Amino acid sequence: MANVKQQLETPAIPSLGFAPAAYEQRHFSENYGSLNTYFRRMIGVLGSLFGPMGSKFLNTPHGAFQDSTDQTAANTTTAYAVTFNTTDFSNGVTIASSSRMTVAVDGIWNVQFSIQFKNTTNDGQDVDIWFRKNGTNIANSNSRFHLPPRKSSGDPSHGIAALNFFVSMVANDYIEIMFNVTNTGVSIEHFAAGTSPTRPAIPSAIATVSFVSNLPTV
Repeated sequence: MANVKQQLETPAIPSLGFAPAAYEQRHFSENYGSLNTYFRRMIGVLGSLFGPMGSKFLNTPHGAFQDSTDQTAANTTTAYAVTFNTTDFSNGVTIASSSRMTVAVDGIWNVQFSIQFKNTTNDGQDVDIWFRKNGTNIANSNSRFHLPPRKSSGDPSHGIAALNFFVSMVANDYIEIMFNVTNTGVSIEHFAAGTSPTRPAIPSAIATVSFVSNLPTV
Protein backbone atom coordinates (compact mmCIF):
# COMPACT_ATOMS: atom_id res chain seq x y z
CA MET A 1 0.00 0.00 0.00
CA ALA A 2 3.04 2.31 -0.21
CA ASN A 3 4.76 3.73 -3.27
CA VAL A 4 8.47 4.36 -3.85
CA LYS A 5 8.20 7.78 -2.15
CA GLN A 6 7.05 6.09 1.07
CA GLN A 7 3.59 7.60 0.87
CA LEU A 8 0.57 5.53 1.82
CA GLU A 9 -2.11 5.30 -0.85
CA THR A 10 -5.63 5.96 0.42
CA PRO A 11 -8.02 3.23 -0.78
CA ALA A 12 -10.73 4.50 -3.10
CA ILE A 13 -14.20 4.54 -1.56
CA PRO A 14 -16.25 1.80 -3.26
CA SER A 15 -19.23 2.82 -5.36
CA LEU A 16 -22.05 0.57 -4.14
CA GLY A 17 -24.98 2.03 -6.03
CA PHE A 18 -28.62 1.72 -4.95
CA ALA A 19 -30.05 -1.48 -3.53
CA PRO A 20 -32.83 -3.14 -5.56
CA ALA A 21 -36.35 -3.29 -4.15
CA ALA A 22 -36.04 -7.03 -3.57
CA TYR A 23 -33.13 -9.09 -2.34
CA GLU A 24 -30.79 -9.98 -5.18
CA GLN A 25 -27.79 -12.23 -4.55
CA ARG A 26 -25.72 -10.77 -7.39
CA HIS A 27 -26.10 -7.23 -6.01
CA PHE A 28 -25.29 -8.42 -2.48
CA SER A 29 -22.20 -10.31 -3.68
CA GLU A 30 -20.87 -7.36 -5.67
CA ASN A 31 -21.27 -4.96 -2.73
CA TYR A 32 -19.81 -7.47 -0.30
CA GLY A 33 -16.78 -7.94 -2.54
CA SER A 34 -16.24 -4.20 -2.92
CA LEU A 35 -16.50 -3.62 0.83
CA ASN A 36 -14.25 -6.57 1.58
CA THR A 37 -11.55 -5.19 -0.75
CA TYR A 38 -11.91 -1.68 0.69
CA PHE A 39 -11.58 -2.75 4.32
CA ARG A 40 -8.67 -5.06 3.56
CA ARG A 41 -6.82 -2.19 1.94
CA MET A 42 -7.71 0.13 4.83
CA ILE A 43 -6.41 -2.41 7.36
CA GLY A 44 -3.22 -2.63 5.30
CA VAL A 45 -2.80 1.15 5.46
CA LEU A 46 -3.40 1.26 9.22
CA GLY A 47 -1.05 -1.67 9.73
CA SER A 48 1.71 0.10 7.83
CA LEU A 49 1.11 3.38 9.67
CA PHE A 50 1.07 1.93 13.18
CA GLY A 51 3.71 -0.72 12.58
CA PRO A 52 7.31 -0.56 13.86
CA MET A 53 8.44 1.59 10.90
CA GLY A 54 5.20 3.51 10.49
CA SER A 55 6.65 6.95 11.14
CA LYS A 56 8.39 6.87 7.74
CA PHE A 57 4.96 7.42 6.15
CA LEU A 58 4.22 10.58 8.17
CA ASN A 59 4.59 13.91 6.40
CA THR A 60 4.97 16.48 9.18
CA PRO A 61 5.53 20.21 8.62
CA HIS A 62 9.14 21.39 8.82
CA GLY A 63 11.64 23.89 7.50
CA ALA A 64 15.44 24.12 7.35
CA PHE A 65 17.31 27.32 6.53
CA GLN A 66 20.88 28.62 6.42
CA ASP A 67 22.85 31.75 5.59
CA SER A 68 26.05 32.16 3.59
CA THR A 69 26.94 35.75 4.55
CA ASP A 70 28.65 37.52 7.45
CA GLN A 71 26.27 39.29 9.85
CA THR A 72 27.46 42.19 12.00
CA ALA A 73 26.12 44.38 14.81
CA ALA A 74 26.44 48.14 14.37
CA ASN A 75 26.20 48.80 18.10
CA THR A 76 25.79 47.09 21.47
CA THR A 77 22.40 48.57 22.36
CA THR A 78 20.35 47.16 19.50
CA ALA A 79 18.80 43.72 19.01
CA TYR A 80 19.48 42.22 15.59
CA ALA A 81 17.59 39.44 13.84
CA VAL A 82 19.59 36.55 12.44
CA THR A 83 18.91 36.35 8.70
CA PHE A 84 18.83 33.45 6.24
CA ASN A 85 19.33 33.46 2.48
CA THR A 86 18.92 29.77 1.66
CA THR A 87 15.98 27.40 2.13
CA ASP A 88 17.10 23.77 2.34
CA PHE A 89 13.70 22.23 3.07
CA SER A 90 10.24 23.77 3.28
CA ASN A 91 7.02 21.95 4.09
CA GLY A 92 4.64 24.30 5.86
CA VAL A 93 7.43 26.60 7.09
CA THR A 94 8.77 29.49 4.99
CA ILE A 95 11.09 32.48 5.39
CA ALA A 96 9.72 36.02 5.11
CA SER A 97 11.76 39.25 5.25
CA SER A 98 14.95 37.15 5.52
CA SER A 99 14.48 36.40 9.24
CA ARG A 100 10.84 35.49 9.89
CA MET A 101 10.33 31.72 9.97
CA THR A 102 6.59 31.51 9.30
CA VAL A 103 4.41 28.46 9.99
CA ALA A 104 1.34 27.41 8.03
CA VAL A 105 -0.48 25.38 10.71
CA ASP A 106 -1.21 25.59 14.43
CA GLY A 107 0.99 23.55 16.73
CA ILE A 108 3.87 23.16 19.14
CA TRP A 109 7.09 23.73 17.20
CA ASN A 110 10.71 22.88 17.94
CA VAL A 111 13.08 25.64 16.80
CA GLN A 112 16.79 24.81 16.70
CA PHE A 113 19.74 26.94 15.67
CA SER A 114 23.50 26.81 15.20
CA ILE A 115 25.30 30.14 14.78
CA GLN A 116 29.01 30.61 14.02
CA PHE A 117 30.43 33.59 15.96
CA LYS A 118 33.86 35.20 15.90
CA ASN A 119 35.53 37.65 18.29
CA THR A 120 38.22 40.01 16.99
CA THR A 121 38.82 41.84 20.30
CA ASN A 122 41.53 41.28 22.90
CA ASP A 123 38.94 40.59 25.60
CA GLY A 124 36.35 37.91 26.18
CA GLN A 125 32.90 38.94 24.97
CA ASP A 126 29.33 37.80 25.53
CA VAL A 127 26.46 37.41 23.09
CA ASP A 128 22.81 37.05 24.07
CA ILE A 129 20.49 35.06 21.80
CA TRP A 130 16.73 34.83 22.26
CA PHE A 131 13.49 34.25 20.37
CA ARG A 132 10.91 36.79 19.23
CA LYS A 133 7.41 35.75 18.06
CA ASN A 134 5.40 38.09 15.85
CA GLY A 135 7.72 40.94 16.82
CA THR A 136 7.47 40.37 20.60
CA ASN A 137 10.22 38.88 22.76
CA ILE A 138 9.36 35.44 24.20
CA ALA A 139 9.77 35.49 27.97
CA ASN A 140 12.60 33.38 29.41
CA SER A 141 13.93 32.45 25.98
CA ASN A 142 17.33 34.17 26.25
CA SER A 143 20.72 32.41 26.46
CA ARG A 144 24.18 33.94 26.97
CA PHE A 145 27.25 32.59 25.21
CA HIS A 146 30.86 33.60 25.92
CA LEU A 147 33.59 34.02 23.31
CA PRO A 148 37.24 34.01 24.44
CA PRO A 149 39.66 36.79 23.37
CA ARG A 150 41.20 36.60 19.92
CA LYS A 151 44.25 34.37 19.67
CA SER A 152 46.40 37.03 18.00
CA SER A 153 46.13 39.98 15.66
CA GLY A 154 44.34 38.76 12.55
CA ASP A 155 43.40 35.45 14.21
CA PRO A 156 40.01 35.82 15.92
CA SER A 157 38.50 33.33 18.32
CA HIS A 158 35.48 31.33 17.21
CA GLY A 159 32.53 29.72 18.92
CA ILE A 160 29.28 28.00 18.07
CA ALA A 161 26.01 28.97 19.77
CA ALA A 162 23.40 26.23 19.53
CA LEU A 163 20.22 25.19 21.31
CA ASN A 164 16.57 24.29 20.73
CA PHE A 165 13.32 25.77 22.03
CA PHE A 166 9.65 24.71 22.00
CA VAL A 167 7.10 27.39 21.13
CA SER A 168 3.38 27.35 20.40
CA MET A 169 2.30 29.07 17.19
CA VAL A 170 -0.82 29.30 15.09
CA ALA A 171 -1.03 29.56 11.31
CA ASN A 172 0.86 32.59 9.92
CA ASP A 173 2.75 33.23 13.16
CA TYR A 174 6.47 33.77 12.72
CA ILE A 175 9.49 33.39 14.95
CA GLU A 176 12.85 35.15 14.77
CA ILE A 177 16.23 34.50 16.37
CA MET A 178 17.59 37.70 17.91
CA PHE A 179 21.10 38.52 19.08
CA ASN A 180 22.94 41.26 20.96
CA VAL A 181 26.69 41.59 21.54
CA THR A 182 28.82 43.26 24.22
CA ASN A 183 31.27 44.53 21.59
CA THR A 184 30.89 45.15 17.86
CA GLY A 185 34.04 43.09 17.36
CA VAL A 186 31.74 40.08 17.75
CA SER A 187 29.99 39.04 14.54
CA ILE A 188 28.43 36.07 12.78
CA GLU A 189 30.80 34.64 10.19
CA HIS A 190 30.61 32.22 7.30
CA PHE A 191 33.50 30.32 5.72
CA ALA A 192 33.89 29.20 2.13
CA ALA A 193 34.56 25.58 1.29
CA GLY A 194 38.09 24.53 2.23
CA THR A 195 40.89 22.56 0.62
CA SER A 196 43.64 20.23 1.82
CA PRO A 197 41.53 18.43 2.75
CA THR A 198 38.43 19.29 0.72
CA ARG A 199 35.69 20.22 3.18
CA PRO A 200 32.27 21.90 3.05
CA ALA A 201 31.54 25.56 3.53
CA ILE A 202 30.49 26.73 6.99
CA PRO A 203 27.15 28.61 7.01
CA SER A 204 27.04 31.61 9.31
CA ALA A 205 23.69 30.44 10.68
CA ILE A 206 21.54 27.31 10.46
CA ALA A 207 17.98 26.96 11.75
CA THR A 208 15.37 24.23 11.65
CA VAL A 209 11.69 24.43 12.60
CA SER A 210 9.93 21.11 13.21
CA PHE A 211 6.29 20.35 14.03
CA VAL A 212 6.02 18.54 17.37
CA SER A 213 2.32 18.31 18.28
CA ASN A 214 -1.05 19.89 17.81
CA LEU A 215 -1.96 22.57 20.34
CA PRO A 216 -3.39 21.33 23.65
CA THR A 217 -7.11 21.85 24.13
CA VAL A 218 -6.87 22.72 27.83
